[in-house]
Amino acid sequence: ELFERAFLALLECTVPVIAAVNGHAYGGGFETALACDFIYASGNARFALSEAKLGIMPGGGGTQTLARAAGERRAKELIMTARAFTAAQGYDWGIVNQVFETPEDLVKAALATAQEIGNNAPLSVRQAKKSIHFGLQADLATGYRFEIEAYNRLVTTEDRLEGVRAFNEKRKPNFLAR
Repeated sequence: ELFERAFLALLECTVPVIAAVNGHAYGGGFETALACDFIYASGNARFALSEAKLGIMPGGGGTQTLARAAGERRAKELIMTARAFTAAQGYDWGIVNQVFETPEDLVKAALATAQEIGNNAPLSVRQAKKSIHFGLQADLATGYRFEIEAYNRLVTTEDRLEGVRAFNEKRKPNFLAR
């Protein structure tokens, strides 16, 4: 139950979560990374959902998150064979967002991306994350309706007004998440 709650907490986290993988992420480690919004990896990272070799199957959302990231056929292949793959393969298959040569480059890029996201309006980032997540679970028209509703919730916020003012005044905005 503790692991189930942890995976769901990552999936439902309202702020972006970046996985920075350096080394092996097998089983639950890979499922943890899959529950994040992006996966950045060093060139030496390897991934696998190897549970089938142990007489079990992924139980931390891996059958759902891997299929959404890489497609049904690739997910079936990787889960049923329990085959490991490299960061470069993960990138080619749409599982990994970026691959970095060194662990230092990996951490630097993950932190830079987090800072870049942190400079944006928090309410906008949260609404965009929610729209993408829920929209992918619906047909296109329903997803679009969800997006419009999320957009409309931002129109009256102080952050939107500040963003427009800052743009017009050619300065950096000071967002307050209101």
